[in-house]
Amino acid sequence: MTNAHRDALFVLVKSLSKSEKRQFKLYVGRLGVNTDAKFLALFNLMDKIKKYDEKTILESGIVKKAQLSNLKAHLYKQILVSLRLNPVNQTIRLQIREQLDFATILYQKGLYRQSLKILDKAKATAIENQEKNIAYEIVELEKIIETQYITRSIPDRADELAIQAKELSAQNVMTSKLSNLSLQLYGQMLKVGYVRSDDDYVRVKSYFESHLPKYQIEDLGFREKLWLYKAHLWYSFLTQDFLSTYKYASKWVDLFYEQKEQIYLNPVFFIKGNHYLLESLFYVKYASQFKETLEHLEKVVGGKEFPKNDNVRSLVFLYVNANKLNLHFLEGTFKKGVYLVKIIEYGINKHKDRIDAHHIMLLYYKIACLYFGIGDNKNCIQYLKKIINNRNLKMREDLMCFSRVLSLVAHYEAGMDYHLEIQLKSTYKFLLKMNDLHAVQKEMIKFLRNLGGIYPHELKNEFQKLYTELKKYEDHPYEKRAFLYLDIISWLESHLENRPVAEIIREKAMAAIR
Repeated sequence: MTNAHRDALFVLVKSLSKSEKRQFKLYVGRLGVNTDAKFLALFNLMDKIKKYDEKTILESGIVKKAQLSNLKAHLYKQILVSLRLNPVNQTIRLQIREQLDFATILYQKGLYRQSLKILDKAKATAIENQEKNIAYEIVELEKIIETQYITRSIPDRADELAIQAKELSAQNVMTSKLSNLSLQLYGQMLKVGYVRSDDDYVRVKSYFESHLPKYQIEDLGFREKLWLYKAHLWYSFLTQDFLSTYKYASKWVDLFYEQKEQIYLNPVFFIKGNHYLLESLFYVKYASQFKETLEHLEKVVGGKEFPKNDNVRSLVFLYVNANKLNLHFLEGTFKKGVYLVKIIEYGINKHKDRIDAHHIMLLYYKIACLYFGIGDNKNCIQYLKKIINNRNLKMREDLMCFSRVLSLVAHYEAGMDYHLEIQLKSTYKFLLKMNDLHAVQKEMIKFLRNLGGIYPHELKNEFQKLYTELKKYEDHPYEKRAFLYLDIISWLESHLENRPVAEIIREKAMAAIR
């Protein structure tokens, strides 16, 4: 038996909406001979069953074991063809590609004039919509046809195409260099998180500066600027320069508002740009602008004109709800945010085939922090277990680290002392292994380890010692990242003042607004 999530065809069938399934059957039935086709019978069976089971398929008599692989491949292809024909999926990029395909067919039939006419229109559309890779392909095909279709204008035409090809090639090379740099920095962010020392900082800075191509901002188009801002954003995230992160996230989002048609042509980049803008606002604790930006994002993505494909729906679910949680953290309104837990759990189940494990674990961590904020430590621990026990999570070691530290604190708060010693040893071993035992974690573990020998009347004094020690690191360039995951300072203040942690955070949020 194959796992449902590993069988690509089964996942594709289950991802189809009712209208897409109806269209597929109409597409297959356009010729009478296809109505009894084996691949349609296989489609209908897969649509009915809840889990992929090869034994069930073979017992149905639709296909023999030796033919199953080929039949599945054929069905997969036919579904993709059907989806391509769906008006919902007719993006500008697909429309240009279709015109390029038509022009290629006409060229192969020797109908050069007709081919060139289609290519000229497709090229204009591609350049207008910043699809420069396709535009370059079109120019290359135009050059091939012009060498075989002789006209009086060929000398001028040759120069025109040569110049155009050179310009598009240079722009595509710039885009490629900037996108490569952005991707590499993003990879480092996922793997190890923020820089942890001067050596880390020097390494990242050196990598960024040596790989950033030289450019004149006025020579860059929309796509090149987008990748430039993304590269700067990831560099700023890595180095924990959150004001710089805010600056480049703002430039990213403004780029879309300056060319509004790009919002609908590139909805994924628009959504992600807004998410990083919100994340930077969260880190600099600018609650009022955070709320305004989130509300505006919800308004735009909820509009009738905004694309509504499966990928976009998944991203809107992920980023809107993650930032709704962040808004409650900023304002200290933890109880008000509990309603989001059911929405998020439902959404994770609905979108699980399109959201990676890293982002799901990040949502679980935020939910754990939400429960911690209202003092529901048992629920907090349950969500942290989902992260700590995830053996397949190889990204964001810092997320794993702080999940374990928060779990220690939650066990202490819940009075589950009998688990604490085992947790301490496990966490200490994990931190040593990943070489991430920094000052904040050291102080937290030392405090929790000494709790067993402290008399109740001495507890407040120990909290004060830890608070004094940790305050030193609140603005430290490398240690401050601990406070991004868990507001330990507010937690300590709540113990020292004998008040709920949510109340402390809410007061700080109100003071920041004033």
